[in-house]
Amino acid sequence: MNNKSRKTGSLSAAASGTLSLGGELTVHRLGFGAMRITGDGIWGPPKDPAAAIAVLRRAVELGVNFIDTADSYGPNVSEELIAEALSPYPNDLVIATKGGWNRPGPNQWTHDASPAHLRKAVEGSLKRLRLDRIDVYQLHVPDPVVPLDASIETLCNLQSEGKLRLIVSVQNRYSFADREWDNVVHYCERNGIAFIPWFPLGAGTVAGRLLERIAKARQAKPIQVALAWLLKRSPIMLPIPGTSSIAHLEENVQAASLQLSEEEYSELTGIAELAS
Repeated sequence: MNNKSRKTGSLSAAASGTLSLGGELTVHRLGFGAMRITGDGIWGPPKDPAAAIAVLRRAVELGVNFIDTADSYGPNVSEELIAEALSPYPNDLVIATKGGWNRPGPNQWTHDASPAHLRKAVEGSLKRLRLDRIDVYQLHVPDPVVPLDASIETLCNLQSEGKLRLIVSVQNRYSFADREWDNVVHYCERNGIAFIPWFPLGAGTVAGRLLERIAKARQAKPIQVALAWLLKRSPIMLPIPGTSSIAHLEENVQAASLQLSEEEYSELTGIAELAS
C-alpha cells in the first residue's frame, strides 16, 4: 500500500473524531457506504462508472478512511469499483465488506450464510478488492436455515487462515427517530464494538417536521442534522451515508463538524416516541 496525498481543506471527515476497531485499526467516525454506487436496484454497473469512481476518490480526499461494501452490491460491482478507484490503497484506509446474501435479480436478496457460500464470498471479495486480507468482515444477517454457529465458525476459520483481520462491528437500522436497536447500541458501548447505523433519516411525519425545523435554523440539510445526532449519540457510532453524487458526499461530510446543542439533541432524542 502507498500513501496518497489528500486535499481536505476545512471540509474533512476527521472532524467526526475517531473510533478504534478491535483495538487495532483507527478510523474517522464518518464513513462511506458504497451500496449506491451500483446500478438501479443495487444491480449491475452504474449508469456513469466514471462518476462513481470520482465519488470514491473524493471521499478519500475528504478524510473518509472507512468504506463499507458487500459482495451482494451489484453483485460484485461495488467491490470492483472500489478497487479500480482506490487501489493501491492509502495506508489508513479500512474497507469493510460483507457476505451472506445471494442476488437473483434487482432489489432481490436471499439468505445464504452456509459455510460453502461464505468461503466462496470471502475468496471473491479478496480478489475483487485486490487484497490479501480483508480488514473488517461482517455477516449480513443470520440465515434462518443455517445454524448461526456454523456461519460464525466458518468466518473464524477464515480469520485464522489470515484472510480476515477483524470481525468487530454490528450494522443495524438506526436513527434519531428509529431506535429499535438501542439495546444493541448499549451492548456495543459496553464491549467496545463499532455500531454502524443505516437509514439515518428515519421515518415519520412528526420526526420529519422536527428535523426540517432544526436544519433550517442551523442553515443545514436534514441529513446533516440526522448524522450529527448519530455522532453525538455514542462514541462507538460509525455512520456510513452513501451517495453516487459528489455534491451529496460533500454535504454529508459537512455533518462531521456540525455540533448540535444539548437542547437540539434532546429534542431529536425525544422524538422516537412520537414518530408516526
